[in-house]
Amino acid sequence: MSTVKKTAETERTAQEQTLRRPVQIAGVTIQPRDAGEDAALPAVVVPVPVPVAGQRCGLVAIVGKPNVGKSTLLNALVGQKISITSRKAQTTRHRITGIRTQGAAQYVFVDTPGFQTIHGTALNKSLNKTVVGAVSDVDLVLFVVEAGSFTTADAKVLALLKPGIPVLLVANKLDNVHRRGDIAPWLQSMQERHAFNEFVPMSAKQSKDIVRLLDICEKYLPEQPWWHAEDELTDRSEKFLASEMVREKLFRLTGDELPYTSTVVIDKFEEEAGRTAKRMLRIAATIVVEREGHKAMVIGDKGEKLKRIGTETRVELEKLLDAKVFIELWVKVRSGWADDEARVRSFGYE
Repeated sequence: MSTVKKTAETERTAQEQTLRRPVQIAGVTIQPRDAGEDAALPAVVVPVPVPVAGQRCGLVAIVGKPNVGKSTLLNALVGQKISITSRKAQTTRHRITGIRTQGAAQYVFVDTPGFQTIHGTALNKSLNKTVVGAVSDVDLVLFVVEAGSFTTADAKVLALLKPGIPVLLVANKLDNVHRRGDIAPWLQSMQERHAFNEFVPMSAKQSKDIVRLLDICEKYLPEQPWWHAEDELTDRSEKFLASEMVREKLFRLTGDELPYTSTVVIDKFEEEAGRTAKRMLRIAATIVVEREGHKAMVIGDKGEKLKRIGTETRVELEKLLDAKVFIELWVKVRSGWADDEARVRSFGYE
């Protein structure tokens, strides 16, 4: 069974239980209870987490400039792909929470968009707001940079970090450094830039480095009950994950030619009983681009590119959601949407 939490359904159920509306059934109206009837009912006791000796749980923010490997790192830390990756900068656009429960510790990792310093569009302002919000109330920050490198963009992200919150310098992509002797003086220079609690030179693609990073992070987690069930991987809904997977395949299969402002909107996400599988999902999604030329690029010759995007998305979603998936994709042009604050919000950005 899929371990992805269905957040949207849970929130909707809670709202329906809170709102007291008359219920219409074939001409008969059933009125909600009045206050006197409520007073006569027994009190409802809401369960609270029971402290367990030795349990640790806390928020760990993963921050850095675009394209330093934050999403790859999150997926490796969680142990399953929940955040999309591509060579294109600014692939991640939302605050993505990944959960890893191991031993007595529960890590709640928060992957953030790369902090954008070049373009001031409404979209980028929204993404930067997400980054600032993510680093303001966490137990630990993983500041991710490319090993041996520190740019102006890195410095602007570093300036966002709040005093009093422990910060680990994660020097990622260590496998790309040919002269390891250069790392020691570079680390010394980084210590002069910020009082990092620890340095972690590593590669997110190396499992032993991931195990080491988890061990280092554990001691910074407060002793308190876990916030999530042991088998949960993310707090994002399946509908959200579907839109992200479409966007990943879109970016990977179109390369650098397609502007990163292209986005994906889920029009339909329905579950029904499957004939040959436990679950069956029917998904319809719209890929939004800014120009007619971009639309032609996404569709491809005789629709081959769009078909491939759909096929690769379906295969990945079936694995992630443990369901049979049918997906339809459409492409629409919405010129200038990334500069329109109202439209940015309507597409699901904060």
